[in-house]
Amino acid sequence: MIRSYCNLGMEMKKLNDRKEFRKALVLFNEYEDKNSGIISDVAINQALKSFTNIEDFQGGSYIYIKYSSRIEKNCFILASLIHFYMQCGDVNRAEQIYNKSNNKTMGIYGAMMKGLIKNNMLNETINIFFKISNPDEIIFILFFHACARIGTKETLNLVKKVLSNIPNCYRKNSNILTTAFDAFIKCGDLSSAEQIFSNIKRNKISYGNLMNAFNRNDQPDKTLDLYNKMKIDRIKLDIICWLHLINASANIGIISICQSIFEQIPMDFIENSYIKNALIDMWGKSGCIDKAKNIFQSLTQPDTIGYTSMINSYGLNGMGIEAIKLFDKMPRELIFEETYVCVLNACSHSGLVDHARSIFFNIINKTEKIYTTMVDCLSRAFLFEEAQILINNFELHHSPSPTMLMSLLSGARNKKDNHLSEKIYIRIEEKFPKHKNRLVSASILLSNAHASVGDIEKSLNIKNKLYQLGLKKKIGLSFTEINGQIFKFRAHDRSHPRSKDIYAENDKISNELIEHGHQFDSAWITRLLDEDETIASVLSGHSERLAIAWNFVANPNTKQIQITKNLRICGDCHQVTKLIAAIRQCEIIVRDANRIHHFYTNGQCSCQDYF
Repeated sequence: MIRSYCNLGMEMKKLNDRKEFRKALVLFNEYEDKNSGIISDVAINQALKSFTNIEDFQGGSYIYIKYSSRIEKNCFILASLIHFYMQCGDVNRAEQIYNKSNNKTMGIYGAMMKGLIKNNMLNETINIFFKISNPDEIIFILFFHACARIGTKETLNLVKKVLSNIPNCYRKNSNILTTAFDAFIKCGDLSSAEQIFSNIKRNKISYGNLMNAFNRNDQPDKTLDLYNKMKIDRIKLDIICWLHLINASANIGIISICQSIFEQIPMDFIENSYIKNALIDMWGKSGCIDKAKNIFQSLTQPDTIGYTSMINSYGLNGMGIEAIKLFDKMPRELIFEETYVCVLNACSHSGLVDHARSIFFNIINKTEKIYTTMVDCLSRAFLFEEAQILINNFELHHSPSPTMLMSLLSGARNKKDNHLSEKIYIRIEEKFPKHKNRLVSASILLSNAHASVGDIEKSLNIKNKLYQLGLKKKIGLSFTEINGQIFKFRAHDRSHPRSKDIYAENDKISNELIEHGHQFDSAWITRLLDEDETIASVLSGHSERLAIAWNFVANPNTKQIQITKNLRICGDCHQVTKLIAAIRQCEIIVRDANRIHHFYTNGQCSCQDYF
């Protein structure tokens, strides 16, 4: 039955709302055949929406050509037409229609902005926003969405500016604030995101986004705090949130925290392959290699991520041979770049250079990351000439890699070869003058290399140069957990309320070390001593030393201490921790930026001093 003039548009809308777009067009065509010339504007608009959703460019263009005189007078249909062309990727046609429109409504502005975002023309979207007087809710949302997609400091400033001047009627608008929240996260301003978070309607998605942002910005402790808030808000975690939480636990790497989170995962999620792969990574990074292995063995058919996570877990814990054995069992079709990187890294941290060579030379498609890992392996073994040959081979067909040269420089520093370090640093400075972060890291390594041979003056000159340029080195932090609470220490930190007790215990430990023959190694001091300082007091003030002392203050008879560092452990702290483990008969696990060190009560370390 052919619908009446009035009912056609409404009938088509019902079909479109049910996503029955082709049925809506059949209805339109039937009516058009019988009633040419008396199609309503509502029906024309619905026909355009149908063609848009089935991406029928010819059909939509036919509507525009046949009814152009009516369309150009109707702002609602014009907005739909702009949306149609944008969805079909014809941005030029959409812009022509937009520019011809004399009466640009919020609907037309919105269709244009939405289309530009879809076609990745984000700066153009922002430009349109600033031409609009009195934007409505949708326009603000589209603006913040475009800024989020760009995610730069410039767009962050725009987000802050627009949000601070937003009309009062929108200041508590949950939809606008949610999009602004996303923009702050994507632009890297987590502080502003946190402020907005307390004012929006919180759900699994918003919690998950903030958790992910904290993890990416090395703030896993805040992810755990969010989990506690989710429980207060009575929000049930989905798999994505659990993955973020497991990853946060992995980043912290404290066994008790990992165990607590593991015990709270619902049983129906535990069997999920994504969860299992994440758990392998978590247990591996917390030093529980047996638990990682148990999870891996429970996988019916391990995938690339499962194998790679287990190989990486072995590597982090100094079990290079086990990593190689698992790699050899892995189906070849599952091996990708990251797998090669992990197994080569496992060789690197166990001193298995010959095994690494064998694996490397059998790789057909060697990427920059694979080359870099092999260079790192050779540099750790002080095989600098061979490492340089590898770099030269890579640079025959590729641009120079700053990461490779940094690996070479790190090896030279470990060997205390300040002359080689100087040469490598000059190459980095010449080839990558605009890589500020790399130059800071390279400068610190060079400074440490000079300090390691007693040339404090050169070391200080480099640090002063960094200071004058306004560049800062990464602050060293150590995390530890006691009685369910995470504690964070910096070098020479006195912020803890029981600092007096911590430093008294630290002095006690230092005296015990001296009694057992330890001599503090001044090569690991990279600055001049103040009048009231000694070599022992400076080295004993390192963040991991304070974390160890606090553990003994809080639990004098503890048999296990676990610490996570964001930087590489220094040589003196490594030797000291071996002695402390033996003297106090307490196993100490330290995960630094490179690997996990298991300091056993017999005075040995799992890395066999290969770090």
